[in-house]
Amino acid sequence: MENSKIIVLDFGSQYAHLIAKRLRLLGFYSEIALPSAPLDIFANAKGVILSGGPASVYDKDIPEFNKEIFTLDIPILGLCYGHQLMAQYYGGSVGKASTAEFGIAHLEQTIIGQASPLFKDISASTQVWMSHQDEVLSIAKDFEVIGSTKDCKFAALQNLEKKRFSLQCHCEVKDTPEGNKIFENFASSICNMERNWNEDIVLSHITNSIKTQAKDKNVLLFLSGGVDSTVAFALLNKVLGQDRVLGLHIDNGFMRKNESAQVSSAYKAHGFTNFITEDASSSFLKAVEGLTDPQKKRMAVGENFISVRDSVVKKLNLEEDNWLLAQGTLYPDIIESGGTKNSKVIKTHHNRVDGIQRLIQKGLIIEPLKDLYKDEVRKLGKKLGLEDSLVMRHPFPGPGLSINVLCTDGIMKSSDEDEYKKAQDELSSINIDMFCKNCTSSLQKYVLPVRSVGVQGDFRTYRFPAVLAFAKEDDGFRHLPSKWGKLETASSAITNGTSYLNRCVILLWQNNQINMEDMHLQKAYCTKERLDQTREVDNIMLQKLKENNLYNKIFQHLTINLPYATKEDRCSIVLRPVCSEDVMTARFAQLPHDMLKDVVKEISKLSFVDAIFYDLSNKPPATFGWE
Repeated sequence: MENSKIIVLDFGSQYAHLIAKRLRLLGFYSEIALPSAPLDIFANAKGVILSGGPASVYDKDIPEFNKEIFTLDIPILGLCYGHQLMAQYYGGSVGKASTAEFGIAHLEQTIIGQASPLFKDISASTQVWMSHQDEVLSIAKDFEVIGSTKDCKFAALQNLEKKRFSLQCHCEVKDTPEGNKIFENFASSICNMERNWNEDIVLSHITNSIKTQAKDKNVLLFLSGGVDSTVAFALLNKVLGQDRVLGLHIDNGFMRKNESAQVSSAYKAHGFTNFITEDASSSFLKAVEGLTDPQKKRMAVGENFISVRDSVVKKLNLEEDNWLLAQGTLYPDIIESGGTKNSKVIKTHHNRVDGIQRLIQKGLIIEPLKDLYKDEVRKLGKKLGLEDSLVMRHPFPGPGLSINVLCTDGIMKSSDEDEYKKAQDELSSINIDMFCKNCTSSLQKYVLPVRSVGVQGDFRTYRFPAVLAFAKEDDGFRHLPSKWGKLETASSAITNGTSYLNRCVILLWQNNQINMEDMHLQKAYCTKERLDQTREVDNIMLQKLKENNLYNKIFQHLTINLPYATKEDRCSIVLRPVCSEDVMTARFAQLPHDMLKDVVKEISKLSFVDAIFYDLSNKPPATFGWE
């Protein structure tokens, strides 16, 4: 495009494209480019933003960067890795931080009397989101400090003459509440750019993209029933017409309770008639049979989707050369799967397995939403006239409950045992009393013998969850401190201050008939029996959220089935409701205690449940799910 624009250089951050999205939502057109881009792509650029990234600027293996970009006579803003890269380029130094920061911090302005133009109308002390293990240790000549946090002295820097600004925090995430204002200050006041982007233009671009990619071909869409595939379905129908689009809803056996029937009913009620349902549950169960590694399980599910698609095409006698395959892929799916040049794999999404990648290379995949985020998709869905019952449904990934059922052979490898012991030692060394005063009586701290996936500093982690178990009450219930904030602080202290822990959960209930020492890691796989267990618990939680008018206030709830129990046919349950806007960051939901106790009371009646936990972890350092 010939528009004036701000260019975002992608160093591989989990949040890189979120920067561009924020700018566009504010009305400023932005584009993503590689850090090695030649100078001619900056012809219409009003400014440049350097994203964060997983590398350390002092490492040998870092993203290729065209240093001539720093010679441009336009404003440049560096964030996280970009902040450190700018400091190093101009003569400062960067090294390991004495205290890594993951999560919420508070940035204090240091030149209040002559506030930086970047901080125009920004609070003197503002909440920011940190995710870093390195920091600027000394600043370059002619740069000044404009902000600090408790653990990061050089958290914000500027050189007004050169129009260079940098921040250690991430302004692009929701948990930096004044981040949009900082971007607006940079784009409008510092870059002198006029607003030139809006929702209608976004829809126009997606429409043109669909027409260009589809040409005269028909489209078969994987239709999970979730928000993403539903909006993609509505878009394709609008642009191409229902006679050229076929929705394929595959019941893979990993659906929530009565999910497929509800999806079919909702689509018919809206007026969609061009979709079919295929029961392929037995083939998917066979595909994951005996698998315990979460990555292998995801890949098996993704590859089986292709197999089922092929069988449906054959059964319906569709001419393959005339059909493209469509998916409701979002940008987070791509970035977490390591889908950009500089990004690291957090977890491989089912829509990025090898079979899909081969189809992409052949130009046989169409993904209308691949540059968007969940909140943008929901707004687009409403603009297309979709009901809230479709647009506001909790996200439900293609692999469904299969990734909520943790699997194990019942024994840990020697390396796991060594790290498990180190995780226990780390947890023992942390004084929770300083975070949870007056609520630590009879507190037990221990580590669950299972690993869960997380993300810290743009890297994937696979570590152990810590458990806080407070005093016993009646009927197996555990005391729950009155203030969630204390528990959130304790959770952050545990996950930020350790090397082998990436989650923190609280024990809500334990069967009175058993002792903690009776609980062991059990041999467990993804079977229909365990999926049915998960469905029953999940349904209880979702119904209670709806009864208490909380369903739409929770971005997503996941019910996790842990093979940590007294017997192989029993389990522990983790409740994982989260609040998020864009999937890239999240905070655990702080539900009313009375409602939560009511949920636990219902779940505890199920014969297969030995214990119930509640996940207190934010993202980062944890991801939404445990696999």
